[in-house]
Amino acid sequence: MSSRLTRKPDRTKAQAESKTGAPSDGLPQHVAIIMDGNGRWAQQRGLPRVMGHREGVKSIRDITTECRRVGIDRLTLYAFSTDNWKRPRGEVAFLMRLLKHFLIHERGELMDNGVRLTAIGELEALPKTVQRELEKTCALSAGNQATTLCLALNYGGRAEILNAVRQAAERVRRGELEPADIDEARFRSFLYDPTAADPDLLIRTGGEMRVSDFLLWQISYAELWITERFWPDFRKEHLHEAFEAFRCRKRRFGGLPDSSRPSSTAS
Repeated sequence: MSSRLTRKPDRTKAQAESKTGAPSDGLPQHVAIIMDGNGRWAQQRGLPRVMGHREGVKSIRDITTECRRVGIDRLTLYAFSTDNWKRPRGEVAFLMRLLKHFLIHERGELMDNGVRLTAIGELEALPKTVQRELEKTCALSAGNQATTLCLALNYGGRAEILNAVRQAAERVRRGELEPADIDEARFRSFLYDPTAADPDLLIRTGGEMRVSDFLLWQISYAELWITERFWPDFRKEHLHEAFEAFRCRKRRFGGLPDSSRPSSTAS
C-alpha cells in the first residue's frame, strides 16, 4: 500500500475564494495537531488508558467539523507514530480496532461535510484490514473539496526524511538526477505528500514542550501553540483560542516586518 493516498483535486479560483477561511481573516490554512494526553485523561478518572483514546475520537469529530466550518484548508492529526508500536500489545490492538471503526463509521460524516480524507506514513505496516478500510474511505472522499483531513499513521518525521533521502539517492545512482539539482523543491517531491502546504500552526495538547518527531521538515516556520488541556477535553472553543493566538503572531520568516525594514533611500 502506498504511503501517499489520493491527491487533492485542484480547486478553481472561485471555489477557493468562496471559503470563509481566506487568508485575509487571519486564520491558518494548514493546522497540524499532536493529540496528546488521552492516557493521562483516562488515568485521572480511574479508567483504562484505552478509554481516553475512545473519548478522543469525539474531539477529532468536533475539531474537523469546526475546521471545515471556518474554512481551514487542511488539518493534519498525529494519530499513530512509529514509536507507538512500543506500547503494550493490548493498547496497540485497541488503537487499530478504533482506527478501523473510525474509518468505517465516520464515512457518512466526512461525506456530509465535504471532507477529503488522506493519510501519510508507512501505511503498509498497518493491519491489512485497516489498510483496506483506509483505502475505501480515502477513495470515497477523494472528490470532496471543503477541507482535507490527513491522518499521520505509523508516521515519524525522521523516517519520512530518511525515506526521501533514499529515494533521491536511488535516482542519483540510476543517473536520473544530479546531486546539485536536489534543492528544497526537488527534495519535497520525495516526501509522503509533496502537494501539501506546510503547516501554519502546530497545536499540541497535554502540555508537553516537544514536537515528538512530527512533520520535522514541514514545521520549520510553523507557529507553535501548546495547551495543558488533554486531547479528549479539547473542543472547538479551545481551537479558537489557538486561532486567536495565531492572529497575534508576526510571521517574518527570517525577515523584518515592512514597517521595520530600513529605507533604501538615503536621508
